[in-house]
Amino acid sequence: MNATVAPADAAPWYTHRWPWLLMLGPAVVAVAGIATSYVAFTSQDALVVGDYYKQGKAINQDLRRDRAAASLGLSIGLRYDAAEGLLRGHVGSSKPLADEILSVRLQHATQPNRDMVLMARPDAAGNFSVALPMLERSRWQVLVEGKQRDWRLEGVWQWPVEREVAIRADVGTTPGTAR
Repeated sequence: MNATVAPADAAPWYTHRWPWLLMLGPAVVAVAGIATSYVAFTSQDALVVGDYYKQGKAINQDLRRDRAAASLGLSIGLRYDAAEGLLRGHVGSSKPLADEILSVRLQHATQPNRDMVLMARPDAAGNFSVALPMLERSRWQVLVEGKQRDWRLEGVWQWPVEREVAIRADVGTTPGTAR
């Protein structure tokens, strides 16, 4: 009769380290894929516009509003006083802006839920101040419009690197550049 002797290291597979080491890579990839899928499906992609055609048609209207601001000789200077919680500004114009209510829109660079719209009424000299509890450290897109939305001033403000921003409507400049 032939007897076979089992080797001494014939332990079950799960007691060896090599199968676990070989299974570790695919397991990590599976967990990372699940985590990526969760983030992709639960968070909003705020950078994608739903109706590209309508946005494209609105560009011509926006250019008209920029030209209207240039014909009025509009300029604005904004400065944020964090200690008092006030956004102070001055509107300059070659023509008087009688009883104008300004819409000052501060748009966060990446998070639309942090966007703010402030309404301001300048005095006869063009100065105004609006309560603004906290301005987050970020790059802000600034859009100032009249109550009829027939003109606009647009610029970029890197708060707190730039303590104040000055935006001027010029005939020959590209919209969105601060001066």
